[in-house]
Amino acid sequence: MNPSVAVIQMVSSQHVDVNLLRAEALMTEAADAGPQALFLPENFAALGNSNLRAIADGETDGVGPVRSFLSEMSRRLSCWVFAGTVPLATRPDGSVVEDGRVRAASLVYGRDGIEISRYDKIHMFDVDVDDSHGKYRESETFEPGSEISEVDSPVGRVGLTVCYDLRFPELYRKLFTRGVDLFAVPSAFTTVTGKAHFKLLMQSRAVENSCFTVAACQGGEHDSGRKTYGHSMVIDPWGDVVGELGVGEGVLHCELDIERQQQIRREMPFIQQRRLFDE
Repeated sequence: MNPSVAVIQMVSSQHVDVNLLRAEALMTEAADAGPQALFLPENFAALGNSNLRAIADGETDGVGPVRSFLSEMSRRLSCWVFAGTVPLATRPDGSVVEDGRVRAASLVYGRDGIEISRYDKIHMFDVDVDDSHGKYRESETFEPGSEISEVDSPVGRVGLTVCYDLRFPELYRKLFTRGVDLFAVPSAFTTVTGKAHFKLLMQSRAVENSCFTVAACQGGEHDSGRKTYGHSMVIDPWGDVVGELGVGEGVLHCELDIERQQQIRREMPFIQQRRLFDE
């Protein structure tokens, strides 16, 4: 039996309480179909909030409004939750980020409500974009992580990545060599960059690693004035689109054809055929 996933698209506000209510409704709706895992978008609890450090300071030691919500929902729904990103003031080793920035932490919860994995977004979106926002400098708010992470789950071994990471294929190849079957890519692409490259990048990372790519996205016009691309999607290891949303809130249900993935890997065994390796 193929595993199934539910991908949740949001148009998050700046306010945690509002976002948690919307996430609860969407997660409950998604769980009705019986998926093994739910995927939430990047910054699902506080997109555009100007004081993420205040939120992060309240999410210490595995508790706080957002982490307690995620734990409760995964337990209530008896489903794994790949929780997009949550702003945290501490690094994985417990040390505090002292300069006022936060970590964009991608957390994973088992169906028992236990937080079992964490990945801190490595690549910061410091770019100029031809939109109303113009300039994006994530590194002013977020301290980049440095460690890659993968987790064994009911939907396979999942490599944890976030949004702008998609433009750095070396991260995905490192995860691939660790036996990953699926890449989680919670995202908040801009409308401009999303329209130009999002699907192409999702397909590229899938094909070059014979993996599924699963992206839960922000998609719409936010109360902060930001506009995000949406188009949450699941891509299979051949690069085909298994499912895709448009713009606005929604839930995408997809099955992962594991037998097809295994066939592709047998017929195109490029992991054994590589000739160039990192030092």
